[in-house]
Amino acid sequence: LLLEGGNQTSTFEFLLWGLSEQAQQQHILFLLFLWMYVVTVAGNLLIVLAIGTDTHLHTPMYFFLASLSCTDIFFTSTTVPKALVNIQTQSRSISYAGCLAQLYFFLAFGDMDIFLLAVMAYDRYVAICHPLHYMMIMSLHRCAVLVTACWTLTSLVAMTHTFLISRLSFCSKIIPDFFCDLGPLMKVSCSDTRVNELVLLFLGGTVILIPFMLILVSYVRIVSAILRAPSAQGRRKAFSTCGSHLAVVALFFGTVIRAYLCPSSSSSNSVEEDTAAAVMYTVVTPLLNPFIYSLRNKDIKAAVVRLLKGRVSFSQGQN
Repeated sequence: LLLEGGNQTSTFEFLLWGLSEQAQQQHILFLLFLWMYVVTVAGNLLIVLAIGTDTHLHTPMYFFLASLSCTDIFFTSTTVPKALVNIQTQSRSISYAGCLAQLYFFLAFGDMDIFLLAVMAYDRYVAICHPLHYMMIMSLHRCAVLVTACWTLTSLVAMTHTFLISRLSFCSKIIPDFFCDLGPLMKVSCSDTRVNELVLLFLGGTVILIPFMLILVSYVRIVSAILRAPSAQGRRKAFSTCGSHLAVVALFFGTVIRAYLCPSSSSSNSVEEDTAAAVMYTVVTPLLNPFIYSLRNKDIKAAVVRLLKGRVSFSQGQN
């Protein structure tokens, strides 16, 4: 089989071979993925609705949180529903066009997650280290510009990678993953992938490591500010919040760096490790975000309770 880049036929299909072939394990995987997907979408949607319908939460921090929840819904919806359909129908196929579309949206929403985590860390840094200037620095206009800039950058990065993949020829239909991703697609290509690898290293390194460094610097500044706080209770509360945020950042960035910046061999153990890492950042992190970022927050919990009880406050005068 040799599929030439730029001359793909509409009938060509890849086979997603990342999940177990055993029927019993597939049944467990289906139920596990379905449960995680439903909880992820429901949890994140609840947060978006709670923030959108409660005027007390119309602040920069919650605006970014709602953006993260929206992104997580789209991010997980790019890969998991297709995986569920493939498990249920015992078919592993995905069309060539479908594969490229999945790759583009996966990269766009995945990079958006990274950028938003960095923006949220910066927002917390300004709130804790420069509280008097917070509303001036994080104005509504600046928040909108930040999110728009993030979307523009992620779209351009995703477009670049997708275009470079579309130029490759493929010798094999079998992708050793449960969705179309850069690494597995490059592995099954018989073209020279050096340009793709260089762009992945440069763009991937930039998109992953710069936000990661910004997050670390923000939290180092935050921790040093907390340590100077006079109240022990305030210090405990701040450390508790920062600790849970950093746990998500460590899990997400750890698995993303493992997948994109640490090349792996083509052995079966390596493929299993790559798939496990992919599940962590595509399924587990979007599932954890609502619980870690929001449900430990008393304002969000109160807004969710009001939403579920049908007591929505669209204006300041309503409760």
